[in-house]
Amino acid sequence: MRRWATVRVRVTLGAVVVVGVCLAAGGAVLVRAHRASLTEDVETAARLRSRDIAATITDGTFPKVLAVPRGEGNLVQVVDAAGRVVAASANLEGDTRINATEPGASGYAVRTVDHLESGEGPFRVIVRRVPSPSGALTVYVAASLASVASSTDSLIRLLLFGLPLLLLVVGATTWVVVGRALRPVESIRREVEVIGAQDLHRRVPEPRAGDEIGRLARTMNAMLARLEDSTERQRRFMADASHELRSPLTGIRSQLEVDLAHPESADWQTTERDVLVDAIRLQRLVDDLLTLATAEASTVDAASREPVDLDEIVLTEARRLRSRTPHRIDTTQVSGGQLDGNRDQLTRAVRNLLDNAARHARTTVTMAVTETDDAVTLVVADDGPGIPLELQRTVFERFARLDDARARDNGGAGLGLAITREVVMAHHGSISIENSPGATFTVTFPIRSPA
Repeated sequence: MRRWATVRVRVTLGAVVVVGVCLAAGGAVLVRAHRASLTEDVETAARLRSRDIAATITDGTFPKVLAVPRGEGNLVQVVDAAGRVVAASANLEGDTRINATEPGASGYAVRTVDHLESGEGPFRVIVRRVPSPSGALTVYVAASLASVASSTDSLIRLLLFGLPLLLLVVGATTWVVVGRALRPVESIRREVEVIGAQDLHRRVPEPRAGDEIGRLARTMNAMLARLEDSTERQRRFMADASHELRSPLTGIRSQLEVDLAHPESADWQTTERDVLVDAIRLQRLVDDLLTLATAEASTVDAASREPVDLDEIVLTEARRLRSRTPHRIDTTQVSGGQLDGNRDQLTRAVRNLLDNAARHARTTVTMAVTETDDAVTLVVADDGPGIPLELQRTVFERFARLDDARARDNGGAGLGLAITREVVMAHHGSISIENSPGATFTVTFPIRSPA
C-alpha cells in the first residue's frame, strides 16, 4: 500500500487518467466530426443530383432511366402527384415508390432512413418537389451511407488500438521522467535518514540543476550547518558552564573539608568569608546564564515592550560605576534617546558594556547617546589597550576572555558581552567594535521595533 502512495505512482496515474480522459473526449469528437463530414459530402452529392434532375424536369426533357451518383449504392426516382413512378434509375426499374416522405412547405426535405423498400440502409434521402408541364413531380435521391459507416468504423478501430498504446507511452514516459526527477530527493532522504546528532557534519548531495530540488538540497545543507554550529556552541557552552560552576564549588568543598578535618586549627570566620565570595560568584554566574538563556530565546515580547529612555539608563549606570572605580566616567556626550524595548534587559546590556570598559580602561571611560529619525545609538569607549582585530569576533562568545591569565574575580565569567549581544539582537539592533585606540563599542537600536 505504501508503494502505491508514492509521488511517482500518483503522478504517473494522474497523467494517465488526465491524458486518457482527454484522448477519449477528443476521440469521440473526432469520430463525430468525421461522420458528420462524410455525411455532408454524401448529402451534397445527392442534393446536386436532385437539382440536375429538377432542371431536366422543368425543361420537360428528362429521360425515363436516370443516371445515379456514386454507383449502384444510390437510388433515384421521380413520382407524380398520384404516387406513380414516372422515371427511375436503372437499379430501380419496375420497383414501387421507395419512400413516402413528402417535401415541406419549402418544397424540399432531407431525411436519414435505416432502410428503403429497394435497399438496405442507412440512406440519406433528398426529397424535392418540381413543377412540370404535366403537373408537380417529386424527385427522390437516396444516397447510401454505407461508406460513411465503413470509414467511421475503421477510424474507431484505429482509435481503440492507438489510444491505449499512446496511454502506455505516456505512462511509461511519465514514470521514467518523474523517477529521474525524484532520484535526487531519494538520495537526500537516504542521507538525512542516517544523519544523527553525532553526524551533523555530513551534508546531503546537491544536484547540479538549479531547480526546486537543487534549492531544497542547498536549504537542507544550510539547515544542517546551522544545526551543527548550534550543537557545537551548545556543547562548548555546557563544557564551559560546567567548568565555571565546578571551580567555586570545588573551592567551597575543599575549604569545608579541611576545616572539618582539623577543627582545632580552623579559622571559621575566614572560611565563611571565602565561602560567601564563592557563593556570590555562583549566584552571579547562574544569573548570567539565566539572563543569557532568556535573551537568546526570542525577540522581546510585545507585552514587555515599552518606551525606554536609554539616556536615563546610561546616566544611572554611570553613577553606579563612579562609586566602584577610580576611572573618570565621561557622560558629556549623552543626549536624549528613547526606543521601544525591555527596560530590564537594556539596563543589563548597558551595565555589562560599562563594566567591561571600566575593567580594561587605563584612566577614562567615555559614553555617548544620540538619536536620529529612526535609530538610537549608544557608544561606550575606553582608553585601554583595545582588542586585536582577530579577536573582535570572539569577545561576544560565551565565557570568552581576552586575557586567560586574568584573575576570575576581576575578569568575570566571560558572559557579559555575550548577554549584551543577545539583548541587542533581541531588540533588532546591531553591535560593532573598533579600536580608537582603546576599544569602542557602538550599539544601534531601532526606535520602533519591527512587528
